[in-house]
Amino acid sequence: MLNLKHIVMKNLREKMLQVMQQKNFSPRTIATYLVCVSNLAKHYNQSPDLLTVKQVNDYLHHLIMHKHVSKSLVNQTISAYKLLKVNVLKKKWRSLDFPRPKREKYLPTVLSKEEVARIISATTNLKHKTLIILTYSAGLRISEVINLKLTDINSDRMQINIRQGKGHKDRNIMLSEAVLIQLRTYWKEYRPMVYLFEGYLNGTPYSERSAQGLFKKSVALAKIKRHVTFHTLRHSFATHLVENGVDDVVVQRLLGHNNLHTTSVYLHLQNYNINDIRSPFDNLVL
Repeated sequence: MLNLKHIVMKNLREKMLQVMQQKNFSPRTIATYLVCVSNLAKHYNQSPDLLTVKQVNDYLHHLIMHKHVSKSLVNQTISAYKLLKVNVLKKKWRSLDFPRPKREKYLPTVLSKEEVARIISATTNLKHKTLIILTYSAGLRISEVINLKLTDINSDRMQINIRQGKGHKDRNIMLSEAVLIQLRTYWKEYRPMVYLFEGYLNGTPYSERSAQGLFKKSVALAKIKRHVTFHTLRHSFATHLVENGVDDVVVQRLLGHNNLHTTSVYLHLQNYNINDIRSPFDNLVL
């Protein structure tokens, strides 16, 4: 039988869930926020609506110093608690009460064009090869490529329609003629019904876990020792576009980024020959 504390916490969870669904949060964000608040409550064995500012900050400090969690998870915990306090409990929020750690800034790992070619060549399964080719050729996120439907491939306009990508945004991406030929070969062999890449059951999308798994095998077969993930294909796509001279704003739109600052990281990843760069001193008139 549930005691009063458990009933209160269950009601808070349901209200948080409702708020996040109304705000159209992604399923992943919803799950993360609920876990963050649940872990906070479990740490003190107390309903989160009764916690003080000091208790919450002590818990955040504990996560950083003893659990050694990422700065991103700490920030997610603060955001989850803020949503609970402001949107559910209708209490005031003072950002100064909950200082956020600065996020780590890492340059993403990028594959060279030769490495991408090796991965594709090492993939013998037609379905797996097509999945990798399409992802790299259009710079797709894993969630975007597995949720593509047959109707999203517009061969008349040579575009791929991304429906409700990250941030619930639609966008169009160029469709390579070579990729279209690959897709037609794949379709004749597999005959998907609804989704471009389907799982074991017809009409259901391929799973993210399976996509990650097949890519990991292909990377190993290509004898690439660095740690790369499925998302590395997207980073590589963007970097190779920049290296090819494509304008930053165009790359931003193709990737579906909200602002140019997010896209600018790829400027730091492009290859260049240091010997081709002249010092500004060379242009001085002395």
